[in-house]
Amino acid sequence: MIQVQELSKSFHDPKRGTRLAVDHVSFEVREGEVFGLLGPNGAGKTTTLRMLGTLLKPTSGTASLNGFDIVRQPDLVRGQIGFLSGDMGLYGRLTPKETLEYFARLNGMSSERARARISQVFNLLDMTSFAGVRGDKLSTGMKQKTAIARAILHDPPVLILDEPTAGLDLPTARTIEEAVIGAKKSGKCILYSTHIMEEAEYLCDRIGVISDGKLRAIGTMEDLRRETGKQRLREIFLDLLGLAA
Repeated sequence: MIQVQELSKSFHDPKRGTRLAVDHVSFEVREGEVFGLLGPNGAGKTTTLRMLGTLLKPTSGTASLNGFDIVRQPDLVRGQIGFLSGDMGLYGRLTPKETLEYFARLNGMSSERARARISQVFNLLDMTSFAGVRGDKLSTGMKQKTAIARAILHDPPVLILDEPTAGLDLPTARTIEEAVIGAKKSGKCILYSTHIMEEAEYLCDRIGVISDGKLRAIGTMEDLRRETGKQRLREIFLDLLGLAA
């Protein structure tokens, strides 16, 4: 459902010149699969996710999501995805319920469908207790749940999740992990970025490791173990970055 073909993105810095942040990256993510994209800070993973979410235009290459091209059909791509970025972008004066009602209208959902879906998402993410609390009064975990609820509200076939459990306590992170597993079981295509190695090993069917804009390896845990001779994902990751002891 996600096909990435030689995707590249360069940025021009007046002091440092042109920098290639993503360098001819290619991979695919299938229906009913969680694909982890791992990399250190500045590796190019967030830039990759933003290009796939049509927030940035690639310098070269392209990708298709559920059959729609990110360069030629960005508006159609947006209708296929739920996108969670590191910046939650919630409006502090709206409650979670009001936020979801607003985004339901943006997605063209009928009032009846919106009510049913909002109730379903609130139950899924255990949000009912704070549905009426203003955004600027919510905890970090509550805000993150609201941002995820917004991303999945319209039931898109493709989810792009950039560090969905970053900074969360264990119970909240577990709720989000369970929601991801449920989405996978329902056939969603999920592109998942995280710095938490244990989480990636638990959730992801396949993993791609990116560094300096290049994909260093792609495969299942067993594939990556065979390639590196390491067992733990943490050690596999460091080996692929050339940092193994």
